[in-house]
Amino acid sequence: VQLQASGGGLVRAGGSLRLSCAASGTFFNINLMRWYRQAPGQQREVVATVTTLRTTNYAASVRGRFTISRDNARNTVYLQMNSLKPEDTAVYYCNADIMIHRLDGDYKNYWGQGTQVTVSS
Repeated sequence: VQLQASGGGLVRAGGSLRLSCAASGTFFNINLMRWYRQAPGQQREVVATVTTLRTTNYAASVRGRFTISRDNARNTVYLQMNSLKPEDTAVYYCNADIMIHRLDGDYKNYWGQGTQVTVSS
């Protein structure tokens, strides 16, 4: 199972970017999907979470500016980032809880490779 993130780049403050992350390989089900970010010298922090039923949760610093969504048919999670600020500059990672086999009974956690987002002032 692999998570492949894309969509990062360089944008000016106030601009927008849309990140995508697709899960590939053979598996039975994906539960929670998340976006994290890690700025230089900082700890990795959760940015947003979406459940299978599309219930969402956001870090206070991005609430109202970022929107997480998912396409269950495509096994893909998105992060629409609007009104970007220089402090949003970080490597963004997707993360998901995936059940490989129907009879496993539990989910394992997987990380994508990260995509750089740089916001200039």
